[in-house]
Amino acid sequence: MSTLTDAQDTPPVSWALRFTLGDWDRRASVRNSQHDYQLPDDLQEQLQARFWFPPAFLPYLAHPAVVAAGSAVAHRLCANHLVHFLDYTTLLEHRIVNRAVEVIVHEELPMFVPAQMKTAALQLYTDEGYHALFSNRLAERIAGFYGFTGRPVMPLRITRLNALIARTPESHRPLAWFLLGFVSETIIARELLDVCRDSLVSSVSDMLRDHLTDEARHSRYFSEVFHYLWLTLNARRRTFAARALVDILGIFFEVDEGWLQQSLRGAGIADEAIKEILASLTHREAKRLRARNGAIATLDALKKAGFFALPNNCKLFAKAGLIDE
Repeated sequence: MSTLTDAQDTPPVSWALRFTLGDWDRRASVRNSQHDYQLPDDLQEQLQARFWFPPAFLPYLAHPAVVAAGSAVAHRLCANHLVHFLDYTTLLEHRIVNRAVEVIVHEELPMFVPAQMKTAALQLYTDEGYHALFSNRLAERIAGFYGFTGRPVMPLRITRLNALIARTPESHRPLAWFLLGFVSETIIARELLDVCRDSLVSSVSDMLRDHLTDEARHSRYFSEVFHYLWLTLNARRRTFAARALVDILGIFFEVDEGWLQQSLRGAGIADEAIKEILASLTHREAKRLRARNGAIATLDALKKAGFFALPNNCKLFAKAGLIDE
């Protein structure tokens, strides 16, 4: 049960009115989407002008070895990346984000949970279950179309996030779970917005847009809950949260080298080219740029909550390359 006995501040009563998902009964995709996410009948025709996954998100498609392999290989690599992303999403929604939601619903955090915050959390939990369902369904269909086997592969990111929780002291573990959800939901909304700008296979586009409709609200919700929570945390918990956030953001922007190597090799790309691709994606500056660009919404939420009013937090994030010094 939560307590405010060691709180930094007590949030004003008016905050209790802020935590909603905005007309969830009519707007949530699980309530109103009519899409079935089946592969389109004219798939081969669509693939002449559309993609499974936005090429801008897969810079390795521009490597000369991949270009030389032709459009069929490029489409296969995009499809494999999408399937891996969907398998990852299924795990993320069930085992990470919904666990983060549980610590709100069941009052495991050091704060008072207003009724509206709890109701919205339960709605969000329902959304994430539906996202896992349609992600899994579409992944199965694409994998079947291409004959992908040996999946799902455990994503490196999920393994690293679970390891972070495992090494977190019990007293801070609910807070760590919440921070995983906060970072995930603020990052994914921006990712989906960028992805949806590209011309994709129709069923993929439908799924991603339905997902984005929900995640835009989830991002706002987690940002508001973080702000509310931040006001309650004492100095010890704030210090833990700041360090944990740097670690979590680092994990979210790592490249899953093992999986990518396997994907490229399975498409017939030569080992020398694979080494060049991995080197271009994993050097320190590439990771720093991915994190800074991808975490804009997360960093903005931290700023609005007053997180960067503490000089030590500014120094910590600047040292990690997430903000300017």
